[in-house]
Amino acid sequence: MQLSAIIEALLIASEDPLPSAEIARLVRARVAEAEDALVADSAPSNDNEDAHRDDSHQLPEELAAHAEVHENAVAEAIAELNKSYEASGRAFLCSERAKGWKIHTLPDYAAFVRQLFPDRKPARLSAPAMETLAIIAYRQPVTKGSIEAVRGVSCDGMLQKLLDRELIKIGGRAELPGRPLLYATTDLFFEHFGVKSVDELPNANELRTVALPEAKTETTLGSDAKTEDEASADAASTPSVDIEKQLALTSAGLPLTDEPPGPITGTNEEE
Repeated sequence: MQLSAIIEALLIASEDPLPSAEIARLVRARVAEAEDALVADSAPSNDNEDAHRDDSHQLPEELAAHAEVHENAVAEAIAELNKSYEASGRAFLCSERAKGWKIHTLPDYAAFVRQLFPDRKPARLSAPAMETLAIIAYRQPVTKGSIEAVRGVSCDGMLQKLLDRELIKIGGRAELPGRPLLYATTDLFFEHFGVKSVDELPNANELRTVALPEAKTETTLGSDAKTEDEASADAASTPSVDIEKQLALTSAGLPLTDEPPGPITGTNEEE
């Protein structure tokens, strides 16, 4: 019984993604269960039975080989699975996301799969929402004041939209005067954009260390900050060169441009 076949069965049967550690634990648990059952069935009732015991009560080799399976072995077995899928032209692959491994259909078949869900339309994120989300993704945990210092506009509306779509969450409070809220991305964000962690985002090492403008106080910000509508009007006449706007385009898989950004969609169909 090959480990790759066991993993394939687990991934098909599970409704939720399975991390490598959990897959390894499940395999070991099955081997331990078989060992316990073998011991119970072969326990002698007297000395005569003990004398006649033979090797027929040993654990099958196909199970014993997986007694010490570990995460690296799971990853290697999944790589073998994916190679076999590609070689045979299958319509799916095993993909690892933030929550673990799951079998996903290939993007080439998205138009066909979409016919199963005629009432569901691809949700789109506006350019301001993508900009706000990009800042949070790269600099999390981050306060609203820091986000507004980068964008130069009030972000209350964008933050609420992203919270409603469960792409961001409140990750605590900053150790600053007034204890402002800290915002961070959710597991749904990583699932939606097809990455396991912040480190897999485009240019993560560079953009996470770029110096950002200092956040203004609430009083100063209230008098100087523009609304989203005012910012959109300015963007129509002035090219955007903010670093965070550029990284928003990069994270969406689009080329950098000096033209004002239009509507941007995520990389996956669902949010």
